[in-house]
Amino acid sequence: MPLGRAEVIEIGGGKVMRMTLQPGWRWSEHVKPIAGTELCEAPHFQYSISGRIGVRMADGTEFEVGPGEVSMLESGHDAWVVGDEPVVAIDWGGAHVWAKHD
Repeated sequence: MPLGRAEVIEIGGGKVMRMTLQPGWRWSEHVKPIAGTELCEAPHFQYSISGRIGVRMADGTEFEVGPGEVSMLESGHDAWVVGDEPVVAIDWGGAHVWAKHD
């Protein structure tokens, strides 16, 4: 995907993904045309290693997630890189969905 990379591996019957998202990346701009949905429908349970990501849920709630934080995002959200540092996160919740597109 433009400005982003998802590396998915299988471990013990499950899938884990490392996402690297560059400054300027936004789900609604770079992934929405590929996914064909209004919002990201993949649930995420992730640990942020670096960078900051902004999130807007379908109900309008907005928040940011940064390094060292664990987040759980339900289906129905937009997300974008905040600032000039790439976002790197490990995701245990949405990797099975992303893996279907590989």
